[in-house]
Amino acid sequence: MRSRSIPSTELSPSVICLGTSHFGDTISRETSFELMDHFLDRGGNFLDTAKVYGDWVPGGQSLSEKIIGHWLKSRKNRSRIVLATKGAHPDLDTMHIQRLSREDIFFDVEQSLQHLQTDYIDLYWLHRDDSQRPIEDIIDVMNELVRQGKIRYFGCSNWRSERIEAAQQYAKKKGIHGFVASQNKWSLATYPPENDHTMVTMDEKELSYHERMGLTAIPYNSQASGFFSGRYKIDMLNKQGPENMNVWKFCSQENIRKLKCVKAIAQRLNITMTQVSLGYLLSYPFPVFPISGCKNLTQLDDSCRAGEVLLDRHTLEELQGTK
Repeated sequence: MRSRSIPSTELSPSVICLGTSHFGDTISRETSFELMDHFLDRGGNFLDTAKVYGDWVPGGQSLSEKIIGHWLKSRKNRSRIVLATKGAHPDLDTMHIQRLSREDIFFDVEQSLQHLQTDYIDLYWLHRDDSQRPIEDIIDVMNELVRQGKIRYFGCSNWRSERIEAAQQYAKKKGIHGFVASQNKWSLATYPPENDHTMVTMDEKELSYHERMGLTAIPYNSQASGFFSGRYKIDMLNKQGPENMNVWKFCSQENIRKLKCVKAIAQRLNITMTQVSLGYLLSYPFPVFPISGCKNLTQLDDSCRAGEVLLDRHTLEELQGTK
């Protein structure tokens, strides 16, 4: 699998990022180790996790980070990995209380370093925003962490472009580090409105900002919960039922059109539907590193092969419905 540099950094991660949100939840420790081993063998080196991942499991806390930490220690391969984790997320039982104070951020970084059994994090994400908190304070805190060597670079997850731009302008004026990437929800699918107002989808406004500024995007839910994987046939999507409950929210007329289009392109190019849907993201002119949450080796191999796919302009327009 090919790698690509993230501008304004010394990081050169694999273009497919392995998502680990279900490590310790629906994916056992043994399978998690197997997936990470295989990902590394296939040329992958980019892992994405978060301090909050696994907190929803009864009795669990930061399960994903802890599994990755044990894997890094047992494999002694920390220097080969581009390690990304997220913090400053509200506690799950008090989602209305933001956690972006200096104390919150420092506490979460220290916790993540312990869980991951490392003394530095390559890319640290602020998992949520708090629009009431001055952007200057946040960027100053992140630069303090960089100076201390606890993180190398930082980005933002579920932040809107106006807040990102304010941060970038402040960092430029001060001559300090700004955000090197953003992580929002983005896939080929057209998304329905979010129920959770703290999450941000890559809509036309956000996409235009990335295109204009060249800001790296590292999207989550990049496979639309498997909607374009090939496992959902058109006749399975006519009415809601147990077989399609995970993707029913995507069953709009536009997404059904895209699903048919993905199938036709996959057949024409002799690649899988997953490779078409991930290749769509990888074919944008600014750097994009889709996060792929794989649950078995077959899915992982399919996603890794997508790392070699670049679709031409004609095919992109076909998928976008502009041709």
